[in-house]
Amino acid sequence: MKKYFFITIAFFLYASCISAQTTDTAKTKFYLDVHHFAPGSVSFEDVAAAHAKDLATEDKYGVQFIQYWVDEKKGDVYCLSSAQDTGDVIQTHREAHGLLLQEIYQVSDGVAAAASANSGYFLDIHYLGAGNVTAADVAKVHQKDLAVEDKYGVKFINYWVDEKKGVVFCLSQAGDASKVIQTHKEAHGLIPNSIVPVQHGN
Repeated sequence: MKKYFFITIAFFLYASCISAQTTDTAKTKFYLDVHHFAPGSVSFEDVAAAHAKDLATEDKYGVQFIQYWVDEKKGDVYCLSSAQDTGDVIQTHREAHGLLLQEIYQVSDGVAAAASANSGYFLDIHYLGAGNVTAADVAKVHQKDLAVEDKYGVKFINYWVDEKKGVVFCLSQAGDASKVIQTHKEAHGLIPNSIVPVQHGN
């Protein structure tokens, strides 16, 4: 009888552990945070060093930093991470290097495409208004971009959508920004509010 009792308890504890892990995974979200520095004041090498400090600290707060992009000319840095909430991302940055973000978006992402080694990266941003766009909407629009991109020598790598704030980020590779804009224009007519060349890191 005691044998079956201990087996039952062990099974219960195992099931509880699996349930907790599933719940934790379900709570994990993607975030895209933005740091604004003075134009020309930050280099890709500076950000790579700060990113290494994030990686050394992230486990403490249950964060995983995935990719980052740097616009050296404007002094903007974009970081993609996964975490359970924004506070964990902010606390990791604070402890790792003290460079606090100015904006943070909870995003869903699309299906990433393989990048090319021969083209520069561009990050374009669409501000569509709070509640005016869904991830499903953007998935359909993205397919239209993919159908046109070869015509202009563009390759769309991925996109991220903040449904609540109505903001869409698109990462692509192209010879210049005008090619990305032309692809968007022909594919669906949604011209980005901004587009910048960025250096990519992960």
